[in-house]
Amino acid sequence: MAKKILIIEDNEKNRLLISDILKFHGYEILESKDGEKGIKMAGENKPDLILLDIQMPVMNGFSVVKELKNRPELRTIKIIAVTSFAMKGDREKILQMGADDYISKPIDTRQLPELVKKYIGGA
Repeated sequence: MAKKILIIEDNEKNRLLISDILKFHGYEILESKDGEKGIKMAGENKPDLILLDIQMPVMNGFSVVKELKNRPELRTIKIIAVTSFAMKGDREKILQMGADDYISKPIDTRQLPELVKKYIGGA
């Protein structure tokens, strides 16, 4: 059975790119364009990993991580933050908030599957 990855990203082009790359590597992909719906989908589908955009309308990535980590049934899901902020100190802030790692935009199409594999193994 393929491992499930939930992509929470408001930008359709970014969501499609990430989805296509990971489907190619054999993962099952779920998609949400906002944090609130993403949390609901995480509860219903229990993905192995969440790729989470930090800057989103409705509910930003920091709030989503906080909510996921506050729920016992969801707190063990691995989270990789996807961010266009790659300033000094951002990595620490993102990891401190509870994400397991982060990848910066524009997405490196070779790095993404390797990073995913590091956390949940192959599909």
